[in-house]
Amino acid sequence: MPTFDKKDVTVIFVLGGPGAGKGTQCAKLVDEFGFVHLSAGDLLRSEQQREGSQYGSLIAEYIREGKIVPQEITIALLSNAMKAALESGGATANGGGTVPEKHRSKWTDGKGRFLVDGFPRKMDQAVGFDEEVCQSRFVLFLHASEQTMLERLLERGKTSGRADDNEESIRKRFRTFEETSMPVVEYYRKDNKVVEVDSMKPVEQVTEDIRKAVRETFARLGEEA
Repeated sequence: MPTFDKKDVTVIFVLGGPGAGKGTQCAKLVDEFGFVHLSAGDLLRSEQQREGSQYGSLIAEYIREGKIVPQEITIALLSNAMKAALESGGATANGGGTVPEKHRSKWTDGKGRFLVDGFPRKMDQAVGFDEEVCQSRFVLFLHASEQTMLERLLERGKTSGRADDNEESIRKRFRTFEETSMPVVEYYRKDNKVVEVDSMKPVEQVTEDIRKAVRETFARLGEEA
């Protein structure tokens, strides 16, 4: 039995290769639709740095090698962040930002809506989250070529300070994404739950395409955008 009922809690998974623009685009959608943005990677990095964390060194090793952190850790961190956001009415969300006042009506009586960015990255995460936490509504899939993503990440690496923003780690992450995350996209595509957007266009055009796609998908599902 999932912790949260999908009738009250809307979860949209945002997937795409490393550098596809997931974080950038999620930040832009918060104001438009009243989502709380939860980045699985940010939650893991925060936990890695938290003093006294029993998972810190393990998470660091997995991130450095471009591997996927065990699902139990990631799912627990996401579930806790969702619980905190719902309890606060979307006012605070473990780094996920604050829901604009105009959307607070979507965050009453245990209701809320989340963009979960960079998750699920493999099939057991997808199944585990749907069964244990909340059944997702759909997957927003941002498509970009490896060359485009590589150029973006190397540029980001000049200032990000992230240990995995170097070419060796990036190429490992590309292989991991192709081998373990693309099957997740195809799994949801079979159920007509994938909304795909070309993220190689200029940022503002990608944002507009995503807004249109999300509105159309909410309408198809009979939900208020």
